[in-house]
Amino acid sequence: MIDVRGLSCPEPVIMVQKAMALGDSEYTVQSDSKTAVENITRFVLAQGYTIVSKEENGEYIITITKQ
Repeated sequence: MIDVRGLSCPEPVIMVQKAMALGDSEYTVQSDSKTAVENITRFVLAQGYTIVSKEENGEYIITITKQ
């Protein structure tokens, strides 16, 4: 789980980018910022991954999967 709650952009995207460099096929990100979710989504899609996000009580869970 990559926890980016409370962080301002671009830090959440950088943390996801570093995790993706490790080569795993799936990642889960927890965020409390809609802006961070939007920026992470743009980055992940540009890298050829799929993304599913859901919001619950102001918190977002993002699942990133390598295609």
